[in-house]
Amino acid sequence: MRRVVVTGIGALTPIGNTVSDFWEALINGKSGAAPITYFETEKFKTKFACELKKFNPLDFIKKSEARKYDLYTQYALISVEEAINNGNIDFSHLNKDRIGVIWGSGNGGIQTFQEELRTYFKGDGTPRFNPYFIPKMIVDIASGVISIKYGLRGVNFATVSACATSNTAIIDAYNYIKWNKADMIITGGSEAAITESSVGGFNASRALSTQNDNPQTASRPFDINRDGFVIGEGAGAIILEELESAKKRGANIIAEIVGGGMAADAYHLTGTHPEGNGAILGMKNALEDANIEASQINYLNAHATSTPVGDISELKAIDSLFGRMNELSISATKSMTGHLLGAAGAIEAIACIKAVHDDIIPPTMNTTDVEPEYKGSFNFVLHKAQKQKVNYAMNNTFGFGGHIATTIFKKYQ
Repeated sequence: MRRVVVTGIGALTPIGNTVSDFWEALINGKSGAAPITYFETEKFKTKFACELKKFNPLDFIKKSEARKYDLYTQYALISVEEAINNGNIDFSHLNKDRIGVIWGSGNGGIQTFQEELRTYFKGDGTPRFNPYFIPKMIVDIASGVISIKYGLRGVNFATVSACATSNTAIIDAYNYIKWNKADMIITGGSEAAITESSVGGFNASRALSTQNDNPQTASRPFDINRDGFVIGEGAGAIILEELESAKKRGANIIAEIVGGGMAADAYHLTGTHPEGNGAILGMKNALEDANIEASQINYLNAHATSTPVGDISELKAIDSLFGRMNELSISATKSMTGHLLGAAGAIEAIACIKAVHDDIIPPTMNTTDVEPEYKGSFNFVLHKAQKQKVNYAMNNTFGFGGHIATTIFKKYQ
């Protein structure tokens, strides 16, 4: 099997609109949570989210083009452009038949869908819809638009596995290159779901935190006082490339991806298995794919959304597979970024890639009283970033429907 490396990354997040800004904010414990500005929240149980800050898509995309795309596609294009620039990639010197795009989103153009239906029902019943309604809405359009922009004719599709979506996309991209079906793939995910329908829907399922008086500390993974997740938005883009191809063009290799594991809880519509059975299998499959032992993982970026049931089931899974290893460093970066749903795996993969490259583990913020059963069992890296040698980093993502996706990144040598 061919080796696969990371040669470019791009991030658009609630705590930074570039990789460097995102990483600096992450290791300094900055929260992206604040009152929602996109719509009036007076009648909503949750009135805050992790929105993008000081961001105008027209700074990056022409107005004539932006009108064709939902925000989730715009976010994708912007993060991908940064990843390409970061990777110093000139497609004119590469075989575009061997370069693909595998991009994910849990919701696709949900804002577009909501706006079009609102306009229709406010009218007289005449079906007047935007001619771009369907392509703006569908989940696969971002991967298509990326390929069109850069003329990339290789494998191209979208993944959808709820909050495991972009980690699933990364695993698929890794496998296609490993199996010699492509030499380079742009992968990752984007989400723009801070809308009335999303917030209202998650409120109805009691998934969101309602700590409206203290939004910046509302996401508190593993804490006994956690009460739900904080919804976020943005995108993460990763350039995966076959090692020899990367070396041939003199690429700056940031890290290596060595394992991907997928599984299913097969348990509940929205809840994770109480014993973490699917999570155990996903992590185990990733370790087997990487051909390493659990003890070799230095850092685990936990899915840890700050929900009462989800966090404890993940801890049980980690305990089952790793044992009570104090040397295993765990952090939950959603405590700062919020939960980017289908894009979560991508930006958390970037956090793992940077941790491996820089030997710094970002902290878990806001958590003050860890679940009693696991207090002292692991190094939860609370409140302050930790300098530590990181040879291997694992990234967990779990989605509604029981979807499990775990990736492993390695320091490139």
